Amino acid sequence: MSDSVEHPSAESLVESGLVGVPDEMQRLWTPHRMVYIADNTQPEEHNCPFCQAPKFEDEQALIVARGEHSYALLNLYPYNTGHLLVCPYRHVSMYDEATAEEVAEIGELTQIAMRVMRQVMGCHGFNLGMNQGVIAGAGIAAHLHQHIVPRWQADANFFPIIAKTKSLPQLLGDVRAKIAEAWPEP
Repeated sequence: MSDSVEHPSAESLVESGLVGVPDEMQRLWTPHRMVYIADNTQPEEHNCPFCQAPKFEDEQALIVARGEHSYALLNLYPYNTGHLLVCPYRHVSMYDEATAEEVAEIGELTQIAMRVMRQVMGCHGFNLGMNQGVIAGAGIAAHLHQHIVPRWQADANFFPIIAKTKSLPQLLGDVRAKIAEAWPEP
C-alpha cells in the first residue's frame, strides 16, 4: 500500500473547467485588496488630498519640491521607500487634460526626482507610471499624479502578501527631509 496521494493533473483540471489554462505565470491571490479596488468614490476638488497638500507646510504635507505648475510629494501609502508622486496644482484627472506647461514640469520634476533619489538613496532603478481612471487602478483618479517608485535589487519580499505588512526601513518624514535637502534649487 502506497502512502502517496494521487493528485489530478493540470490537464484534467482544465478539462473539468475548475481552473484557467495553465501557463508560465505564477499568481498570488490577494482577495483582501478587493475592498480597496471596489471603493471607487473620488474626491471633489474641495476635499482632494492633492489639492489640499500644497496649502500646508512642506514637512506636514510631505512635499519635497514645488514648481510653478506642479509639485512632488511622498506617497502616504508607499509601495517602496521613497515612493514619490508628482501632481499638477490644478485639479485635472487625465494626462490629456494637462496643459503643455504642466506636462513639461511633471516630466522635469520626475527627472530631477530620479537623479536625487539615485544620489541620496542609491536606488538601482525606478517604476514610473500614471493610472488613468478608476478602472485603470488609480486610487485617486480625480487628480492626475505620476508615480516614481525607487527600486533596489531584491527589494520585494513576501510580507505584503503573507502578513499584509509592508516593510519600510525609513520614516516618511526622514525620507522627505533627505530628498528635499538634496533637491536642486530652481
